[in-house]
Amino acid sequence: MGVQTRVLMMVGIVICLASGVSAIQGSATYYDPPYYPSACFPNQQNGDSNVAGASNVLWNNRAACGRRYRVRCTGANNLFPRPCTGATVDVKIVDYCSKCNGTINLSRDAFSKIADLKAGNIRIEYNQI
Repeated sequence: MGVQTRVLMMVGIVICLASGVSAIQGSATYYDPPYYPSACFPNQQNGDSNVAGASNVLWNNRAACGRRYRVRCTGANNLFPRPCTGATVDVKIVDYCSKCNGTINLSRDAFSKIADLKAGNIRIEYNQI
C-alpha cells in the first residue's frame, strides 16, 4: 500500500470519527399546534411542520431562537418497541419549553418524521446546522 493510499485512509477514518462525535445526545417529546404566538417570535407565524421548542438545556436566555437543528431518533425512553423511522428532521427553534420532558419539544409533524407518535418520548442525537 502506497503512502498516498494510507493518507487517504487516515483522512477518511478521521472524518468518520469526527462526524459521529459532533452529535449531542438528548431526548425529544412533541406538542400539538398552534405554534403561534411563540416565545421567540410573538408576532410571526413560522408554520406548523418543522418547528420546535427549546428546553433549558438549549434556551440560553433566548439565544436558541431561530437556531436550526438536525434531529435523529435513536430509541425510545420507555418500553415502546422500535419507535424510530430512520429519518432525520431539520427544525427551527421558535419557542421555549420550560417544563417539557425532553431536550427538544418537536412539533407533531417533525416528531412523526423521525418516530412513531405513540412512543411519546424518544432518545435523540442532534446537532446545530
